[in-house]
Amino acid sequence: MGFDLETIYALLPAIHRIRDAEQGEPLKALLSAIADQVAVIEEDLAQLGDDQFVETAAAWALPYIGDLLGLRGLQGTGAGTSTPRAEVANTIAYRRRKGTAAVLEGLAHDLTGLPARAVEFFQLLATTQYMNHIRPGNRSCIAVRNAARLEFLGTPFEHLTGIEPSANGGDWIEYPGTPDARRKRFDDLPHTLDVRRIATGRGRYNVPGIGIFLWRLRAYPLTLSPAVPAFAGDTQRFFISPLGCNMQLFNLPATEDDFTHLAEPVNVPIEITRRMMRAAFDAFYGEGSTISVHVGGVPIPSSRFKVCDLGDAAGTWAHTPPADSIAIDPVLGRIAFPVPQTLPVEVSFHYGFSANIGGGEYNRASPASGIIGPVIPLPPSSAALPATIRDALAAFASDGAIAINDSGRYEESASLAIAVGGRRLELRAGENHRPMVVLEGDLEITGNDGGELTLDGLLISGGALKVKGGLRLLRLRHCTLVPGIALGSDGEPLQPGVPSLVVESAGASVEIESCIIGGLRIAADSTIAIADSIIDANAAGGIAYAGMDPADPLQAFGGELRMERCTVVGRIYADAIGLISNSIVLAERGPGDDPAIWKGPVQARRRQEGCVRFSFIPAGSRVPRRYYCQPRKDSDESRVRPIHSSLRYADARYCQLGPHCPDEIRRGADDESEMGVFHDLHHPRRESYLRFRLDDYLRFGLEAGIFYAT
Repeated sequence: MGFDLETIYALLPAIHRIRDAEQGEPLKALLSAIADQVAVIEEDLAQLGDDQFVETAAAWALPYIGDLLGLRGLQGTGAGTSTPRAEVANTIAYRRRKGTAAVLEGLAHDLTGLPARAVEFFQLLATTQYMNHIRPGNRSCIAVRNAARLEFLGTPFEHLTGIEPSANGGDWIEYPGTPDARRKRFDDLPHTLDVRRIATGRGRYNVPGIGIFLWRLRAYPLTLSPAVPAFAGDTQRFFISPLGCNMQLFNLPATEDDFTHLAEPVNVPIEITRRMMRAAFDAFYGEGSTISVHVGGVPIPSSRFKVCDLGDAAGTWAHTPPADSIAIDPVLGRIAFPVPQTLPVEVSFHYGFSANIGGGEYNRASPASGIIGPVIPLPPSSAALPATIRDALAAFASDGAIAINDSGRYEESASLAIAVGGRRLELRAGENHRPMVVLEGDLEITGNDGGELTLDGLLISGGALKVKGGLRLLRLRHCTLVPGIALGSDGEPLQPGVPSLVVESAGASVEIESCIIGGLRIAADSTIAIADSIIDANAAGGIAYAGMDPADPLQAFGGELRMERCTVVGRIYADAIGLISNSIVLAERGPGDDPAIWKGPVQARRRQEGCVRFSFIPAGSRVPRRYYCQPRKDSDESRVRPIHSSLRYADARYCQLGPHCPDEIRRGADDESEMGVFHDLHHPRRESYLRFRLDDYLRFGLEAGIFYAT
């Protein structure tokens, strides 16, 4: 029974209620305050019951439940860390199966939140035979005829279960949907002994070695994205990527239902190879699966597809599909039809990336921008509404927003202008959508005092954003302004070094959050705050941040800069640096720089104010006072440098720190996490906690190593 205000008030004698009503209900007002406290007590009592069970317990109660199981040292439940709910819930099951590969794999997944696979490396060693225990499958040489198996050489899937050889003599990995699969153990890929310790991350194949492989990449969906013609006017050959370039497709991981099951390629966000897709096409293709193709809104059946190599060394389309078949290349992200298509081609697929930045079909929930006004949907819900971004912008007379509720391409045939005036406007992607705006010129934004523009969840290519007039605030959230303006078919920038954002407005404020952007040119009297973003000038010697004219010493320094948890590729020239925190600035002096003017790769004109803390700043930079920055000594300059898996925007591992990056960078943030844009993923902290727990579940004499799958 709930004791709300009316229930408590009804318990009073009628005479008191009558007298209370005559005096303006002061007694009821008092009971209202009492009822609020009663509600708090009722909620607390209900939660006390829930706290008895790990599935419903509050986060603060989980360590106490773990303590009952003898589970000590549980990781915290603060921001950026996962609650130990899964670990506490599975502790008894883990202990019953202690020492098995399945437990180590499940433990790694629960503690890190990443897809994992455990590999017993002693099963992959080439060993001599014992005549009383002959093992015919234990080979000493690799079978080089089986290309499907050799694709997994050096990966976590060297030790797999598969199916019997197919009619053409090749062994294929078994995926869901593979017909008539007769499971057997594959011939393993044998290795000679590696005497290096596995705990260092260098050695692997040894008798006591257990490898825990973790996948840092995620498979992100893009739904019904228009395919891009390979060439202007081409209606047969298409790129899957909305940017019109080559792109590797990734597998949508299938959930493991059995606790004892070891992860297979289908269970992790792995790059799809041509042989994998050819072996079990139906496992990857279909509605709700990894990829599906629609023509004119109608899905194409899987029986029409052939998996082919649609490229050659020169990057051209060297092959054509067989008659009545559609060719698909999951490595290059290409589709070729046997005949020209008159209806639009759309593709739903998954691509790889590390975190929720730059826009995508993920939850972008955050504090509202505060803009109140009409919302114009795109595509229009009726013929009476605007059909293009240009028309929708022209329809506004006051504050309002444009919501793009699909993942389509919005091409502008000429330069697009947004006249904000004194209004507050927002152009945003709808929830679970990632639209692309293709410009043929620059996007010019003008405004006056009080004018405010928010861009949220957009992928913008083909032009830069140029802010003029007296715009007060420009806010970018979860957007991508393609570094280098646009990409060629090979994924390389077409205009490397050209800035993506130019702010000429005097006194404007710019806020950038969770974005990927090219270089910035900011007027000296403007201010900019950047968080959880990538600023990429396409080269360490390029200019990532500067004033309106880097060649002119009087206009070379940009406005005051504040930056937290960012990765910057290129030089920074700012009038003042209020703060750089937990960031990486990968910069070097330009070959033609005048040393009398440009005194370092990162330079602040006013260094008496501001702070640079827990960040990598290249040697020779002239910045405000530093606090625990790297490199700390001149002797560390050559060793302590960020090592990235890739600095190419078209790659899935873009700006991801490599596994052999120095610990001063990987664990150099203020909370011992990594510096840079992926700081809030807290991978080093999760890895440390996993190492701490593994010793409780390893068999005696075994040693574990943690590897990031590539």
